[in-house]
Amino acid sequence: MNSAQLPALVAFANVARHGSFTRAAAESGVSASALSQSIRALEAQLNVRLFNRTTRRVALTEAGAQFLERVQPALAMLAAACESLDEARGEATGTLRINLSRVASDLLVMPHLSEFTRRYPRVTVELALDEGLSDVVGEGFDAGIRLGERLARDMVAIPLSGPLRIVVAGSPAYFARFPKPATPDDLTQHDCLRYRFATSRGIYRWEFAQPAAPRRSFEVQTQGSFVTNDLRTMVQAAEQGVGLLHVIEDYVRPQLADGRLLRVLDDWALTFDGFSLYMPSRVQMPLKLRVFVDFLKEKHRPEAAGRARR
Repeated sequence: MNSAQLPALVAFANVARHGSFTRAAAESGVSASALSQSIRALEAQLNVRLFNRTTRRVALTEAGAQFLERVQPALAMLAAACESLDEARGEATGTLRINLSRVASDLLVMPHLSEFTRRYPRVTVELALDEGLSDVVGEGFDAGIRLGERLARDMVAIPLSGPLRIVVAGSPAYFARFPKPATPDDLTQHDCLRYRFATSRGIYRWEFAQPAAPRRSFEVQTQGSFVTNDLRTMVQAAEQGVGLLHVIEDYVRPQLADGRLLRVLDDWALTFDGFSLYMPSRVQMPLKLRVFVDFLKEKHRPEAAGRARR
């Protein structure tokens, strides 16, 4: 093995991560045919087949999987070594790949993205929106952002926001047709907008808390004429009067403030842990990620969040 083979090893890891020559080539900015030729040359040099190829799928062979397990840590160390040179100069640089949910993107990152990119012009931010809990290491991400209650135990979690509150809301047009529910039991008489998880394909069960202490939480199975796996689409449907919405309060704060949506069942509202950035415990945080975390914490600390809401 020599240094001339390093680009082929990087290409090999990228194809393995994507499970596709086309997607890996698009990310790398080369043609799929050039990438395929690079992998074939590597296989010839190693005298082993690394991938099984079909017209629909690219999968690692057993030997390829074993090779990847050894190659990935070495490539990560090389990338960290290169980035450490910039860190020694105190300059954040490189591509920062973050996996996060739609609501985390809309609430935490996108309102402040322009300022972050101006402050750190040598950091390229890549956001991958995904409602599942992704394998940040296996899929090549620096970190993920999810609600604290959904994080795996072997992850380091850094809180980015305070507690969040759920709100049930509907449009004035909806309540012109239906009476406001007084308790969650009344929801059986209402058209509820339902969210389908993209990974499990299950329907989200609405969560509430008893109004009196101790505030025990419970779930309600709702019914309705509209189902989606996109939160923005669900909010738009609620604004049109299609049905009732069950969502994080901050996500619809403008609609609540201007009367496009009216809140109900406030006494039963559930409060839960906010968003956290997560990464494996064995990974040392690079400067590009450290400045991103500090920036988000700066923007979402309680006093800053309070100013933003007024």
